[in-house]
Amino acid sequence: MGVYRFLLTPRWLALHVVVLLVIPAFVFLGRWQFGRYEERSTASDRTSSNLAAAPVPLAELTGVGRAVPDGEKYRAVTARGTFDATHEWLVRRRVQNQQVGFYVVTPLKTGDGAVLVNRGWVPAGTDADGTPTVPAAPIGEVTVTGRLRPAETEESTGIADRAGLPPQQILLINDATLGAGLPYRLYGGFVELSRQEPAAASAPEPVPEPDAGNGGGLNLAYGVQWWMFIGIAIGGWLLLIRREARDLRAAEESKRESAQSVAH
Repeated sequence: MGVYRFLLTPRWLALHVVVLLVIPAFVFLGRWQFGRYEERSTASDRTSSNLAAAPVPLAELTGVGRAVPDGEKYRAVTARGTFDATHEWLVRRRVQNQQVGFYVVTPLKTGDGAVLVNRGWVPAGTDADGTPTVPAAPIGEVTVTGRLRPAETEESTGIADRAGLPPQQILLINDATLGAGLPYRLYGGFVELSRQEPAAASAPEPVPEPDAGNGGGLNLAYGVQWWMFIGIAIGGWLLLIRREARDLRAAEESKRESAQSVAH
């Protein structure tokens, strides 16, 4: 053991414990980041694929009273019908162009029910609780094309729903909640309008296509970083041991030289 007896001193035993705790912690954090990378990469790839897919009829992906499968989020769909402007809602606290405003949600009545259509965004007026200027929904039969979205919930959006809002103003686009007061049944989810035929003379500003993201590239970098910390921790630990041993050897050598000098 010789000079390395210092490894069994209380100070060094505490350091050993710290290193032995830090290594599995860094392993866990690295694996967690790699897991997030895989999840986000999968979600990013699915979003890009869905956005690029050709439009299909709405009834192929959802139906009256049916929830939208998460894997079909942002798929382009088409629906034909007439807008019911008497049951139109304004969705509060929606930001576009770095400005707070409202989404305009209008049911589109089809042959077997209706689907909620987010016709676009309008800026808020001077009074946050007032009604902004909203272009009227077109009259007559139209064909809409848009991105299919699952119903919004507090969990999926982070927006806390509440009562007591001005008439026809809401916080979440949720077909189950909004459909309770309608004279017809709603398709699951809603459609984020991207195109309409015939085109409206005046319409809310379209909601931009979502950003598919970077596929979790930051999570991958963080995962690699945590695992690099493992090497740094072990390397630093060994370096401290070697330095301590070297210093002790030097001290012992100095003592021997001093003893020999005194003896002579």
